[in-house]
Amino acid sequence: GGHHFLLQVAKHYLHPRAEDCVPKGRPFHLYRLLLQYHEPELCSFLDTKKITPDSYAMSWLGSLFSSHCLPEVTQALWDNYLQQADPFLIFFLMLIILVNAKDTILAQEGDSKEDIIKMLEGSPALLEAEDIEDLFSLAQYYYSKTPLSLRKENQNLFGSSLVALKEEDMDLSQALCLPVSVPEILQANQLQQEGVRFFVVDCRPAEQYNAGHLSTAFHLDSDLMLQNPSEFALSVKSLLEAQKQSLESGSIASGEHLCFMGSGREEEDMYMNMVLAHFLQKNKEYVSIAKGGFMALQQHLVDMNIEGLDSSYVHWIVSTSGSHSSLSSADGESLSSPGDSKGVKSLVNKMTFALKSKSVNVKEKMISFIENTSTPVDRISFNLPWHVSSSDRVGKPYRGVKPVFSIGDEEEYDTDEIDSSSMSDDDRKEIVNIQTWINKPDVKHHITCNEVKETGHMFPSHLLITATHMYCLREIASRKGFAYIQSRQALNSVVKITSKKKHPELITFKVAHENKILHQGCTYTRFDIKFKFV
Repeated sequence: GGHHFLLQVAKHYLHPRAEDCVPKGRPFHLYRLLLQYHEPELCSFLDTKKITPDSYAMSWLGSLFSSHCLPEVTQALWDNYLQQADPFLIFFLMLIILVNAKDTILAQEGDSKEDIIKMLEGSPALLEAEDIEDLFSLAQYYYSKTPLSLRKENQNLFGSSLVALKEEDMDLSQALCLPVSVPEILQANQLQQEGVRFFVVDCRPAEQYNAGHLSTAFHLDSDLMLQNPSEFALSVKSLLEAQKQSLESGSIASGEHLCFMGSGREEEDMYMNMVLAHFLQKNKEYVSIAKGGFMALQQHLVDMNIEGLDSSYVHWIVSTSGSHSSLSSADGESLSSPGDSKGVKSLVNKMTFALKSKSVNVKEKMISFIENTSTPVDRISFNLPWHVSSSDRVGKPYRGVKPVFSIGDEEEYDTDEIDSSSMSDDDRKEIVNIQTWINKPDVKHHITCNEVKETGHMFPSHLLITATHMYCLREIASRKGFAYIQSRQALNSVVKITSKKKHPELITFKVAHENKILHQGCTYTRFDIKFKFV
């Protein structure tokens, strides 16, 4: 019985993955991020001294503090801890023990690294049985002031979890500050008055921000930090002032917790990381980063609509071509008033992003790329704002195009239609392993389908969507698991997507490529690619 009990305790409350509970292990990186979030000054002091959490807290984690506390203190501590039945609580108990010793630690500026580590490691020994109640209520208070993502994104630290570590979750040691998921950012300000609320700071360049941003986000152009430091200092001042005012007015945009949002593309977010470092150096508490940046926000909103969750989130993206300003837009504005006809359409217009039409019965998730009908196509520079390398052949969108997505009854005939199969011949096509391509990190969506030729012939195919391109892989009947790269289209060369009411599973992508002809301006090659979705 006792043995079974100990196994259960170990499974639910101790760190079972022995390979993690080692120097530089994940729990210690997570704990450091937590310390930085609540006590940046203390964290910075220890970082400067090169004192990492694993150097003093290894035995705390491994023994649930029993290695340092008197038996009656351990008993009271375990009693409370087991009743809470929440393994993450140990991080907050560790945090409070450090917070209590903060003044002593900071006073040891002149001491050696070894002496400070020794003092830190032994600090739980100062606990007395009557301190335990306060220890837990303080831990709960700090817990309530911490983004839920800390817990949700790190479930696999505890228990005999079968949740494998996803690659992007692996390296907490590289995180500049606590990462927060996009769904939490949206839900926090909408649902709760108490607890964590975020003041979102969008650090992308002005043109990207103007093209579309979270309606409650404050803009801080991170490029200014190097290009114009005095203007940057003013922007930071107005940011903190705006945060203060929004908290006082109880606006939906308000929050004590600063969450910085970049584009989600590493090379573009370098400046944002410098801005983050600037705030952390100033010992600003409650600093987090939006995981995946604006790209993750776009993707989340698309997923929500594909799943049919037509929620109030659709009003959360605005572009400055509308009348909204970055802060006042959502203040006092009902997010989901039933009389509002905007619905999904407003999101589509604002973001020029495609959402799956409810009447098209495509089972898998799919982004259909819809353009804003009220904006001339050639002005939508932000239609697909993703990074495209200069080596990509990107055709300009066809001028004067009607709305890209349409569902009609009648057949459409294009006089300039060209069969895409005549454009490339099988001998020259690249042969690839289907599974390898599906698993590529930049593939956002994968849809199994049949490509339909004008003759009516159907070829089993796979559509792969990345941030900038759509690839069609055609299965090779004689080589299982392999396919030809049948076509590769830049997303902004897709000028129209149509579907017939009678056959909603048949979707046609109309593609236009610009052909530059010397001395004669431009002509366009137009052709259709037709797919049947299974």
